[in-house]
Amino acid sequence: MSTAVTTQSTSFTEVARARRSVRTYDPTYKISKEEMTELLNEAVTAPSSANHQPWRFLVIDSQPLKEKLLPIAFNQQQVVEASAVIAVLGDLESHRMLETIFGRAVEAGYMPQETADSFVANYTKMYTSVPPEVMKKIVYVDGGLVSMQIMLAAKARGLDTNPMGGYDAAKFVEAFGISERYVPVMLIAIGKATKEGHPSIRLNADEVTSWNEFKF
Repeated sequence: MSTAVTTQSTSFTEVARARRSVRTYDPTYKISKEEMTELLNEAVTAPSSANHQPWRFLVIDSQPLKEKLLPIAFNQQQVVEASAVIAVLGDLESHRMLETIFGRAVEAGYMPQETADSFVANYTKMYTSVPPEVMKKIVYVDGGLVSMQIMLAAKARGLDTNPMGGYDAAKFVEAFGISERYVPVMLIAIGKATKEGHPSIRLNADEVTSWNEFKF
């Protein structure tokens, strides 16, 4: 059985250009809990609205549970062949962690207690007063940011990923006991590729960028 041995000496440009969506994985290759935790600790340095960090992860690396997920993900084979599937979820009540986040900022010397107290009070009021659909948009954006960071962190370690929006979200939350407090953002298959992802054509920056005045 293979185990992960990875390095992080690759430049960002190489990582960004080498990352592709991979759908064929070595089913014998396992990622340890320790390495997955390291990878996720790198990913959670992603930015988020008011630094409220609404992402929550469910790492599914049990083979029976991957088999359970397979029909929910429309029988995409990477679900059962990859080392794991990371479900990225958005916490609609992430304001509950603000006191912890800003309390640690005070302990680290990043801000005085008064500032932290003000941030907690103001952001709690804001996040508890916005309509549910607005809050969902916030956690979808932040969930997208951390998802991209997961995929880049994985590639830097010599691992491959496949982001999946093609799954039955309602069946997923029911099958895995996810409460209404959390919304699924995406599933990310992660493991060691046995076949490279297909190369794809991207529009270049000049084709998608305007300067100072939007001209599309």
